[in-house]
Amino acid sequence: MLKTEKINVQDLEVGMFVAELDRPWLETPFLIQGFFVDSEEDILTLSRFCEHVYVERSVKAHPEGPARKLMLAAESQAVEALFPDTKLSNYKDSNRWNVELPKAKAALDTLADTVKSLLEFRDRVVLDLPRIKKAVEPMIDSITRNPDACLWLGRMRKLDNYTYQHSLGCAIWCVALGRQLGLPKSDLRSLAIGGLLFDVGKLKVDRELLLAERPLSESEREVVQKHVQESVKVLRKSGVINKDVLEMGAYHHERIDGTGYPFKLAGHNIPIFARIAAIADSYDAMISQRPYAAAKTPAEAIKTLYDEKGKAFQAELVEEFIQAVGIYPAGSLVELSSGEVAIVVAEYRTRRLRPQVIVVLDENKEALIELKEVDLMEVTHTAKGKPLEILGSLEAGAYGIDLASIEL
Repeated sequence: MLKTEKINVQDLEVGMFVAELDRPWLETPFLIQGFFVDSEEDILTLSRFCEHVYVERSVKAHPEGPARKLMLAAESQAVEALFPDTKLSNYKDSNRWNVELPKAKAALDTLADTVKSLLEFRDRVVLDLPRIKKAVEPMIDSITRNPDACLWLGRMRKLDNYTYQHSLGCAIWCVALGRQLGLPKSDLRSLAIGGLLFDVGKLKVDRELLLAERPLSESEREVVQKHVQESVKVLRKSGVINKDVLEMGAYHHERIDGTGYPFKLAGHNIPIFARIAAIADSYDAMISQRPYAAAKTPAEAIKTLYDEKGKAFQAELVEEFIQAVGIYPAGSLVELSSGEVAIVVAEYRTRRLRPQVIVVLDENKEALIELKEVDLMEVTHTAKGKPLEILGSLEAGAYGIDLASIEL
């Protein structure tokens, strides 16, 4: 147990180890919970968010190199330990989000059409696997180049059925997390197909139960939970032999602490791709409007995942997911300190609280005739000299804004 000392931020010195803040870590740009102060810039950044912090003076920075790099290296080793037999990559954005946007749109148009046609089968038991494999490739390529465009479009696009929308969303989140982890394209393909299909068994469940706006009875919950076994049956009958995809279908409702279903597996007894699927499934469900639950904002959903790390979800994977999608993922509706309302279009994965946004309402909450693009990394103050930052997320539909109608 670390013995910490409370000090004012202005009393910080380079080389100190910050163990705790006076506010939640998710409300700051720092990616690591506990870090060495490497520079005066770190102190300046901390001063914007905190009045005091807690330092551990007995923890010394390594003399051979920048402390932050050592901390990031330790984090990288933790990820590598999850995939001991896999050569991981460090993906870099090769396209700006606006350059990638038309390619992402074409990719998701194809994938959405495929999802709708393949999942409208109920009485059939075989999926067109070759078509699915072909349809996910452009989406994987787009997310590999720059995930922001697909994250944006995934939030904008509203399919006419929650099951279709959820399948598309889970595929996107799974691949985005896989990219963040540095998994090779063959694994990204497995994540895309698994994310698309791990809930396919719900098509075999009574729609009245799935759409019920009331609490289900114990027996009704058991019926709904059987969709897991149904998903595996459909996948096997469709010719799926990929172990990772099958395990995503079988175990995506298991939880690290053993509270999931159907087998109440715990910890590393849950296959790693199923642990990834669990995070994507839960996150997409939380940010979606469902018959029995109102949608959370992306920031609220991220906080829920963060609170459940080490309990329902593996801590390392939650941390990587947050880095992959950000506190304010592309497609988030946010209010700025200027009073303006904006939509996040590109997330800075190294500075989570200052993404690129499109302003859609002015400070009086009136619609702008011409949308305004603002990069919060570059524009730090309003024209009146006041700090410009995100105050927080807004619920989808706030101020009558229809995200699906926004065109860039």
